[in-house]
Amino acid sequence: MSGHSKWNNIKRKKEKADGAKAKIFTKIGRELAVAVKEGGSGDPAANSRLRDCIAKAKAANVPNDNIDRIIKRAMGDGNADNYENITYEGYGPCGVAVIVETLTDNRNRTAADVRHAFDKYGGNLGTTGCVSFMFKEKGVIVVEREDLDEDTVMADALEAGASDFAADGDVFEISTEPSDFSGVREDLEKKGYEFVSAEVEMVPDTYTSIADEDTVIKMQKMLDLLEDNDDVQNVWHNWDAPEDDEEE
Repeated sequence: MSGHSKWNNIKRKKEKADGAKAKIFTKIGRELAVAVKEGGSGDPAANSRLRDCIAKAKAANVPNDNIDRIIKRAMGDGNADNYENITYEGYGPCGVAVIVETLTDNRNRTAADVRHAFDKYGGNLGTTGCVSFMFKEKGVIVVEREDLDEDTVMADALEAGASDFAADGDVFEISTEPSDFSGVREDLEKKGYEFVSAEVEMVPDTYTSIADEDTVIKMQKMLDLLEDNDDVQNVWHNWDAPEDDEEE
């Protein structure tokens, strides 16, 4: 169940990314800039957070020239100092648990926007901790199956330090402890693997289904409104979205 739903969520994010590259570049650019500032270096070799952000950017098809330009600008720009990470938690329609991770330079604007998205589509913004206990933080690396041998990929992943491996349709999903994520990703990168997605995520313990079609539409619109907000970096949820809705 979790693998199926997980890959559906990644497909949805990837399809949205393919359809809205400028917005995705803006979000990842902001994350790269903050990684440079907080990591104290524009050199990926000396900044593990920046290395992880670059891997995420490449998985989202951000061109190398863009990445280099963002890093150089961040090294000479004080704007990144103004951003802060704020996480919101709440419930979507039918009690779907939702975590919204933001990177903002105006917490009042962001709080109002996030609350509006929940309220507009029948959700309820809650307090810190109200749903996060339903999720576990995990490193998640997704590799397209293509012509790769499953046993070889599994052996490489486990040798690199992965905690779990799953074959799910046309992808392989590799899980790690958050503290092991960077090392596992770098080992696999050195072996020539390319990633559909590579980041530390909030993975739900269980999933919630929505049967009513109108409520499905509300849930989808709420997620879209949140993800379309420039301040929102990630939206994690435990909705077991129907596959045909994901692919529309």
